[in-house]
Amino acid sequence: MKEQFTTNVINLKSYSISEADKIIVMYSKEKGLIKGVAKGIKKTTSKLGGRMDLLVANKMMLNKGKNLDTICQAEALNTFFNLRSDIDKLFYAMYCCEIVTNFGTENDPNSEEIYNLFYTFLEQISNAKTKEQTMLSVLRFQLKIMDITGYSLELNECVKCLKEPNDEEIYFSIEQGGILCKTCSQDTCKKVKIPIKIVEFLHTLLNEEFTKHTKYDDLATEKVCDTCINLLKNYIEYYSPKRFKTTQMLESIR
Repeated sequence: MKEQFTTNVINLKSYSISEADKIIVMYSKEKGLIKGVAKGIKKTTSKLGGRMDLLVANKMMLNKGKNLDTICQAEALNTFFNLRSDIDKLFYAMYCCEIVTNFGTENDPNSEEIYNLFYTFLEQISNAKTKEQTMLSVLRFQLKIMDITGYSLELNECVKCLKEPNDEEIYFSIEQGGILCKTCSQDTCKKVKIPIKIVEFLHTLLNEEFTKHTKYDDLATEKVCDTCINLLKNYIEYYSPKRFKTTQMLESIR
């Protein structure tokens, strides 16, 4: 008898392996990145149907295989329906999906934390009422997943002299993963000048709970959010073990 296991997953991507079958790449709450064969998924009679669509959360049963597991059953937990009717939400969700794909690993020790973060993010943007709410969720996701995976930004103090920033010029260094004071920035080539208010903004989003309403939920503009998303996008790309394919989509909605 084949060994079976059940786990909560979010579908990340898929690719065909035959006329009827696909491999589904998923992020599992218990096992990190996993792959499973969805047999007969392309047939109209398939029992799995839309549950194998991208960005769907399922409770899934799989048969353990020697090289590849086989998907037996799937119970949809959340389809995040509203994000599919808004092109901006969909593109942002696909971008964050690629972050999970690029930084996630098999048997990830942080699998539960990453799964819960990604699920909450998809739920938040699905229910977002404004562009700013959507973008704030993207920012929170960018900051928090980098923190979980060991690439957290240093926003409290200069990464070189370890002094707290003040109202003087502050710079962000992608290579060094944090802020630099004016003096320490002088011998750094790749840097971006950022206002202290932006530093405080990012620091708040990083350290508060994902769903907590902060003053920035009311104050942050689309322009400010876009600037910060782009800054973090460049930082994430710099440390990503794989090349991103969705960044061109983000440019189309800016």
